[in-house]
Amino acid sequence: MGIVIETFIWEPSSAVFIFIFFSSFLLLSLFPFYLSKHAPTTKSSAFSDHPFSSSSPRFQLYFLLLYSLASVLEGLWLVYGEFELVYYGISKEDTVTFMLIGFGAALFVGSLLGLVSDLIGRKKTCLVFFILHLIVGIWKMVAPSPSFWVANLCLSLATSIFSFSFETWAVVEHDKVDSKPGHRQDILNETFWLMTFFESASLIGSQVIGNWMVGGNLEKGIGSPSIAATLLAILGIACMSRHYDGTTKIMTFKDYRMSFSVYILGDRRIWLLACAQACLHFSIAAFWILWAPTLVADGREAFLGLIYPCLLGARMLGSTVFPWLINASLRTEDCLTCAFVVQALLLSIIAYDYEEIGVLVTQFSLYHACIGLILPLLARLRTMYVPNELRGGMISLSLAPANAAILFVLMQRGYYRTIENSTMIAFAAVGLFMAAGCMYVLKRCGKQPYQNWHKL
Repeated sequence: MGIVIETFIWEPSSAVFIFIFFSSFLLLSLFPFYLSKHAPTTKSSAFSDHPFSSSSPRFQLYFLLLYSLASVLEGLWLVYGEFELVYYGISKEDTVTFMLIGFGAALFVGSLLGLVSDLIGRKKTCLVFFILHLIVGIWKMVAPSPSFWVANLCLSLATSIFSFSFETWAVVEHDKVDSKPGHRQDILNETFWLMTFFESASLIGSQVIGNWMVGGNLEKGIGSPSIAATLLAILGIACMSRHYDGTTKIMTFKDYRMSFSVYILGDRRIWLLACAQACLHFSIAAFWILWAPTLVADGREAFLGLIYPCLLGARMLGSTVFPWLINASLRTEDCLTCAFVVQALLLSIIAYDYEEIGVLVTQFSLYHACIGLILPLLARLRTMYVPNELRGGMISLSLAPANAAILFVLMQRGYYRTIENSTMIAFAAVGLFMAAGCMYVLKRCGKQPYQNWHKL
């Protein structure tokens, strides 16, 4: 008599998605009432009725649409790339090699792209982002058996550009169209958290697009996401080429080098902020490398395609908390310190305690909710401390240590097998504790320059 072993595949309940949706909706819908009762005169907000320049809302809408389009492109390759490697039978060792190529390109080339962006113009760099995605899309459609290292190289550079170029472009453009510092601060705060919100929603949308285009026929559908990416990249290039062609004053390389040395390298507050950014970037990269192996460890099974939007939905929910905090008389550094500590504790538990899938997904979701809050808070701090003309270079260079650390742990784990997955997660947790310490020290460095929306 045979023995039948029933397998259980874990998947999140539909109530989780309903909770995330209605929580985000309530936070957004109740915020104007909270603001009108608790801060009607002294606090300004993106939801208030300040008479902004008419160009600001128009640019903000145009920018968020373009940013969402770019996020869909990033998410499409993120989801489809892993599926494509499996489809073509790429081994784990080759997959690690491709990852090393990508992070190596981000370290040795991507770290300098922010400096180039500040010198040639932010909008031109955003245009290069879409061109890189267009090259990858055409390459995958034309090549019968695409060379993954070429595509990975281009996509890594595009991801590096995505990490700084759109934010710096938005800040510089808002400075041009809105001359009042208080109004500019309000609309930038709104733009920062909406970027995180729309990016998360777009990543979920990219998963839907990828699944729909691939469909059930893998032989016919394997190239469909490449077609979608090509069309979206062309649309992005067309939109950027037609609108907002205003020129921006660009410094010479000599002036830029002197200013960067004084305002960035010579300011210890910038070093603290850069360290926090690097620690966060490392933890996010480590998480996305290890989240699936952690969930399915010891032969467990789970619907990763349903857990993925749950995590991004949590990040959307976290971003909706941002407008509440900035109008609650809380220091930005205090909020970041608490968020970093919570993230570090969550990763510490994941690293050293065996958990069931449901508990792990809950911890993962809380971790991403913190990310949704941290990203706009860091962008707000950058606007307070970093001159607009040097913003791109500061962001890209701050990610270099994180990319170097990722390269090191990937080599140790993927090639030499000297560390375990739990060790990588523990490194990420230690980095987040360091980020919390940086925010604590930054707060003690002196008066916070809330009114210093400075330009060189």
